[in-house]
Parts: sequence; structure tokens; C-alpha cells
Amino acid sequence: MMSRILLINPSYAPSYGGAKASIVNPIHPTLGLATVAAVARNAGHDVAIWDMSWRPYDFAKVREQIIAHRADVVGITATTALMNQLRDLSVLIKDIDPAIRVVAGGAHPSAMPFETLMETRCDAVFVGEADLTFTEYCDGRPLESITGLCYRDGDQVRTNAPRLPIANLDDLPIPAWDLYPIADYRQMSRLMARRPPVTMAEFSRGCVFTCDFCASKVTMAKGYRKKSPERCAAEVKRMYELGYREFMLADDIFTSDQKWARAVCEAIIATGIDMAWTCTNGIRVESADEELFRIMRRAGCYRVSFGFESGNDDVLRQFGKGGRASIEQGKAAVQMARRAGIDTNGFFLLGLSPDTEETMRDTIEFASKIPVDMMKFGLSIAFPGTPMFNSYVADGLVKSYDWDEYFIYTDKPLFSHRHLTLDVIQKYMDLAYKKCILYNPGFIARRLLRGIRTGEFFWDMYYAIKFFFMPAIGKSVTSVYYARDRWPRWDFHNNPPKPAQYQTVHKVPTTAAKPPATEEMTR
Repeated sequence: MMSRILLINPSYAPSYGGAKASIVNPIHPTLGLATVAAVARNAGHDVAIWDMSWRPYDFAKVREQIIAHRADVVGITATTALMNQLRDLSVLIKDIDPAIRVVAGGAHPSAMPFETLMETRCDAVFVGEADLTFTEYCDGRPLESITGLCYRDGDQVRTNAPRLPIANLDDLPIPAWDLYPIADYRQMSRLMARRPPVTMAEFSRGCVFTCDFCASKVTMAKGYRKKSPERCAAEVKRMYELGYREFMLADDIFTSDQKWARAVCEAIIATGIDMAWTCTNGIRVESADEELFRIMRRAGCYRVSFGFESGNDDVLRQFGKGGRASIEQGKAAVQMARRAGIDTNGFFLLGLSPDTEETMRDTIEFASKIPVDMMKFGLSIAFPGTPMFNSYVADGLVKSYDWDEYFIYTDKPLFSHRHLTLDVIQKYMDLAYKKCILYNPGFIARRLLRGIRTGEFFWDMYYAIKFFFMPAIGKSVTSVYYARDRWPRWDFHNNPPKPAQYQTVHKVPTTAAKPPATEEMTR
């Protein structure tokens, strides 16, 4: 049967708050929805995408889209910070028409499928990779036969066996980037992109490492799967044909298989297409290689990001870098990239599970001296699905299950850190931005020279002024909700979440959908 499908990406504005990092709010098509949409469209379904990522949350606009598209199925993707929007939309959609099937996927629903159903009016949740699962659901297959599905069955919730990761990624159709209006993506921050419009791409999936704050295994499982170089080049050609002139590579460990990464770059070069790109996630410092960086530069890559996280080797080992990444390797990796003519970006986290005041001082000292062109600090948040979250739940350290507060620049006390108070972590966040960026002569000089060399000097000045006046930690950007008073509730404090259980049946508690009597209408 053919379904009319609307896929929704919630607003990212609450994820950044009013913090300094909000000046690099990414504005690009969401890759997960593009891949799911491509499979569904190939199966004969009518698919549309409504992307609120760069817009404020506006339930009235969503209602217009659902009615205009006459959707039978509405699929919503959500990280933890977007979960309350998912809850609100599920009520809105069922008010429009109870017959519309409302389904959810993404990091948070995959990590907590049962609880997601208890907190929403969704009919089903897709656990893990949803590329094939979603289409099977829309095809009308018997629900009990669809692996990777958690769904309502009368007064029960059934969780099927997990779906195995897709072995050959080349079997998937090219992502449906064409479903996004390209004009919407010309407004990306020039700190993040040189040639908007920009889209997101993936050449591989997965990671073999087990950092305790990372939830990637929830959606992609542990392991590493790669597309063929020829397929990667074909995707670059497709992006270019659609009008995109830059893409951000989502791969977690792009350079870990250096022979394959070189072949991918050679295939891109052979297309003759002048496409700029950046490695948003995918350079582990121990896999850095100068010759690889040089061929990446020739293929159009102009920036690589390094997940340094900490400036203390003991902390790196304790939270799961596998004992391979080190401070000295980080320094060497940056120098290799710079010699190859590639800009560098560093990601740092404060309040990691093993952190103390001393180790956070080490991180700030390391960040202040490493010669990167950009850097970003965030609070280490234990998101559902991560080993860090499971550990905090088991030890009774989680203070809040209000998902609006779960963003990495939050000012809310979500957890009781084993060694630190939130006030102390926030103090070091403020110190980090001051010592490493605002009052760091080396960093300022690099930005000035780079701006002159690349012609981006005035963009740098514009963003520097904005950055100076914004706080390191921001208040949450609140959303005006449609029906907060009618959201289904789940008592997490008396029923703490557990890692997903497969092939189980849960009786739905009769009180699960009852909201507090005095809850406010909007927020």
C-alpha cells in the first residue's frame, strides 16, 4: 500500500540556548531523514520533509504541513534535547486525526523506546537504523515481523528483536537531499561554511570505540561499515547537481581506514567537481596522517575537527578513548593538518565523568596552547543511551528528566557529578572561553592571519563581536507548546530507565498517560 508520509525534524534552537556556541548553529538538511525518505520513496510512498532545525518551534506551521500533505504517517526524529517537541507534536497530530500513525526515531527514542511511547502518543518507535524498518512499517507489514520496532498493541507495548546493522551501505539509495528546499540552507554561519548552501553526507557508519558520553552505538551499533569509493563520488556528484557547493562529513572515524579514505578522495578528485567539504566528526588524533591530509585537501576538504575532549591523558583513558588517543598525538595531528593546508577545529568537554578541577585546568591549558583555528567547549552531559547515563542512573545521580534541559550549554543541575558541582564546572567553562579564545593572543593572531589569507576577515570580525557579548552557558530557549498540559507522563524517579530490552512485552500502566493536574499550558 502507498502511504503519504511527512517527516519532521524539530527545532534546534533549544539545543544551543543563548550560549556562545549558538553562533555556529548548523543549518543543513538532516541526513537521517534524507536516507529514510529515499528508501520509502523508492518503495512507492509519497514523502515530504518539514525541517524546523533553523526555525523556532511552531506547532501551527506543523499543523499546516500535515493538513496540506494529507499525511497518513508522520515520522519525527529526536535527540534528547528535542524530545519535548516530539511529545507535543504527538498530541497535536492525534488531535488533527487519531488515525494518523505517529512514529519516532533517532538517538533518544532508540535509547528509550518504551519510555518514549509512555511519554508520547506515538504508535511506534524505531530502534537503531531506521532506513529499512520505517519503510517496512509504511508498507503495512505485520508489526510483529518488523525487527527493530517497538509498538503499541492494545494495552501492551511490544519490543521486537533488534535489527542487524545494514551490511552493505551501497545497497541504500542516494539520500533524498532534493526533498529539502535548497534556498533554506544558504544562511549557514560563515564560521562553519565557506560555500553555502551546505548539506550533510556520510561515507561510512559506526565507530569501534566506547567513549562513555557517546550515544552513537544506540543508532548505529558498534562496528564500522563503509561505502565504496565509487558510491561516495556518486553522492558528491548528486549534491553538486542539486546546487550544493559544500558538505559536512558526518563520519565518526573517517581516517581510521587510511587506504579506503585515500581511495574515496581519489574518486572525488576524478569527478572533476569543485566541492568544498569538512570533516565535522571524523578525525581521531591517532589516525592522523599527513599524506592523507594532503590528498583530502586536493579533494576539497578544507577543515578537520578533532575530538580532543580532555587535556589529561588519564581522563582520556578512563572515559573510553581506548588508550590510543593522547595529548602528544593531538599536538602532532594538528601540526600535520596545518602543514597540509587544512584548517583545524578542536572540541573540548568539561565535567567528563572522571574530571576534577585539576583535570579541567589541564584541559584549558592544553586548549590555550594547541594551534587550532577554531574551538568549542561544552558541558559533558550524560545523554540517554550512553554508558555515562546508565551509570548515573544506577547510582541515583540523575536529578532531572526534563528533556528541555538536556543541552550541552545548559545551566541546569541535571546530575550529581561524582567530583564536581555544576557551579564549579560553569566557572571553568567561563574561564575556558576567556583564556583560550577571548584573551588568547596566539588564537587571535591565527584568526586574523587566516581571515586575511582566506578573505574572511570581516566575517570573523562580525562573529567575534557577537561571541564577545554572549555567555559561555546559556539559558534554555523555551518553546511555546501546543498542549503541554496533555502530554503523557512517566515517573522516571520511581521507574528509572533501563537499557532497551528486546523481545519483551510490557503492560501499559493505567496512570502512564495522566498529566499533573496543575501543569501550565505553555512553556
